[in-house]
Amino acid sequence: MQTGKQSSIRRVTSWQLVGAQLRHLRKLAGLTQASLAEQLGVGEDTIASIEQGRRALQLDLAVQLDELLQSKGVLRVAVERIPRKERYQALVKDFVQYEQDAVSLISYESQLIPGLLQTEAYARFIFGCNYPPLEEEEIEKRVADRLGRQKILERKPRPILHFILEESILHAQMGDPEVMREQLLHLRRCMDLPFVTIQIMPRNTPRHAGLGGPLVLLETPDHDGLAYISGQLRAELYDEPADVSALMQRYGMLRSQALTVAESTRLLDALLDALLGETCPAQHTPPPALPPSTGSNPATATATAATASKSPTTGTSPATAATSRTPA
Repeated sequence: MQTGKQSSIRRVTSWQLVGAQLRHLRKLAGLTQASLAEQLGVGEDTIASIEQGRRALQLDLAVQLDELLQSKGVLRVAVERIPRKERYQALVKDFVQYEQDAVSLISYESQLIPGLLQTEAYARFIFGCNYPPLEEEEIEKRVADRLGRQKILERKPRPILHFILEESILHAQMGDPEVMREQLLHLRRCMDLPFVTIQIMPRNTPRHAGLGGPLVLLETPDHDGLAYISGQLRAELYDEPADVSALMQRYGMLRSQALTVAESTRLLDALLDALLGETCPAQHTPPPALPPSTGSNPATATATAATASKSPTTGTSPATAATSRTPA
């Protein structure tokens, strides 16, 4: 068998077949992509992406299309019969919806505060660092989209969220010092939310399971697992059980290598104490009043165990000597 040579056979996915059906039905109805999109209230690029198999057709949209195109449920049945292994389209655009519906989500970040925990000013600065530079309108659109994703923090039933952050993120000089101060205060407030758990990976970790970079794992309402890996030019979404399992094991090791929840809280309190010049707990306002989690939706063992380990904040001394260092 020859190696290093790609097969000339192009694999046709189920979503491409669904897209071809939609294109055929649209043309039979005498509609253009633009006119169909207008009647549905979606973007023309959305219709184009679905027809090309680059975007998954959501079930609710399939029902609307069947009614509009008078296709007698053809698209609805096609979407419902998508094989399980292809159910979750490996496209970044669709990940945002999976994220919003997630029962639980766990995330490791090595460079930045996770998007779900970012302040508006921090997010705006991050997008402003993009190169090639983004137009001002595009930056504002991306900031709005990022803040929109944070609605998951207000959702009911509450998701179970667990984050691991590198300690170096807390010491980074991101724009104006006030931007970073407000971001750290917001992060500290998030630590008090009953369904959010945050651990910090110390800078002096001798062995590190996260050298491969950031990762996000989530559990869907159907209790399927998805993994999201972001790179420089593209991101990948994985739904193969073997892949998700391997990354879950990696995340489990990261949890064991990170500081405990109590130690992470003390570290951040000490950093804020140095920044603000006063005792940290008096400097941040209480988190929004939220009802305690009922536990009606079981989360992954990783996220649940982490949440159970949370303890009240005391604002005591720093967990490591590194916490005494103040960002320049």
